[in-house]
Amino acid sequence: MTSRKPAKGRASPFANAFERSGSSLASVRKVRCAVYTRKSSEEGLDMDFNSLDAQRESCEAYIVSQRAEGWTAVSDHYDDGGFSGGTLERPALKRLLTDVKTGKIDVIVVYKIDRLSRSMLDFLNLVELFESHGVTFVSVTQSFNTKDAMGRMALNILVTFAQFERELIGERIRDKVAASRKRGKWMGGWTPLGYEVRDRKLLVHEVDAERVRAIFRRFVQLKSATRLARELVAANERNRYGHLLDKGVLYKILHNRVYLGEAVHKGTSYPGEHEAIIDRKLWDQVHTILKVSPRKRAGNARAQTPAILKGLLFGPDGAAMSPTHTRKSGRLYRYYISQTAMKQARSDCPVKSVPAAELERIVVDQVRQLLQTPEVIVHTWRALRKQSSEISEAEVRGALLGFDELWDELFPAEQARIVELLVERIDMQAERMDITLNVQGLTSLSSELQPHPFQQATE
Repeated sequence: MTSRKPAKGRASPFANAFERSGSSLASVRKVRCAVYTRKSSEEGLDMDFNSLDAQRESCEAYIVSQRAEGWTAVSDHYDDGGFSGGTLERPALKRLLTDVKTGKIDVIVVYKIDRLSRSMLDFLNLVELFESHGVTFVSVTQSFNTKDAMGRMALNILVTFAQFERELIGERIRDKVAASRKRGKWMGGWTPLGYEVRDRKLLVHEVDAERVRAIFRRFVQLKSATRLARELVAANERNRYGHLLDKGVLYKILHNRVYLGEAVHKGTSYPGEHEAIIDRKLWDQVHTILKVSPRKRAGNARAQTPAILKGLLFGPDGAAMSPTHTRKSGRLYRYYISQTAMKQARSDCPVKSVPAAELERIVVDQVRQLLQTPEVIVHTWRALRKQSSEISEAEVRGALLGFDELWDELFPAEQARIVELLVERIDMQAERMDITLNVQGLTSLSSELQPHPFQQATE
């Protein structure tokens, strides 16, 4: 929105009065007066004589009435047409404040107080700024200025009531919106994917509605927002505003109760006037999965899952290290113990046992880091090129990097499968650990992680 000016080509009726009074004011200090005008809407601004013209004319008449005090209007016009008084983001007001700070103005004249601001806080801050630069504020229709105590008192009273009135209007609007929401009416805003708005009503857009249903069904199948988002982005799926259906947008879709046929106001749902896209059964399936965080879901199941390093871990003497556990005070403690130490009861074994959880975390972290090294990426790419010459190094890099963000969302059984796929063996030494990766497993994992186009799941 740009600042609008009063109608052009119309000479001020007070221009001659300013000129005639020039000689008589020679001995009086010149007081530079800036007229500020504002209108909230652009309606009528293209007329020959508009609201801004009317405000300026009244202000100039007042300046003429004070010519004995040396008052004279500056040549610059400060007119904000089509700008709300509830904000200070107005071009003409910004110019006015700049001229105040640079000492170009002595008096600011407005038609009414609310032309400067409708916010009490903003208004008082502006008046404080004016006073700090020795500038007087005058409202011509309310017959006072900030130079005297009575004017300042009256000013505060009027601004208080103006703010009170504005808040009342805001409350009425909020109450109306709340009442409409409770009746299930659509009150505007961003139209959700799957709907369109006609005659201020939310109607199902059947093609997009089927896309939404497919997203919900696919999430139930994958049980992973990250994997689903990767599919949606790879398929260039977008909402009605052109935004890619990335993980953030996906979560908003999965949590939007509008799809259940409900209207929501301040966290409370009401039966809506619009038709539902998602049935209650599918909604409940999705939200049963969403209620459990990926990390917690993996953590809860890990204790009941076979150790992920089983069959891969070997001690310094080459003997396998097997998983075992014990319970103490109702708590489960898992270990990997050397077969040599267990069967032969040897006390000189350099590595008799290690805590399972800590070792598994170290191994997984090491594997994550190895998958991001240039050597592994290039090696995997070359192996995959033998299967498909079209695959690029960047695609392989993206797939392997994607493993890192997917790991915490996987169930423990799937984590164990991937570790077994990637790791050929782990050799424990007294002071170090050597991990040997499985080259074939790397190429297989990279193929799995390639983002496949989103396919609509069937019920």
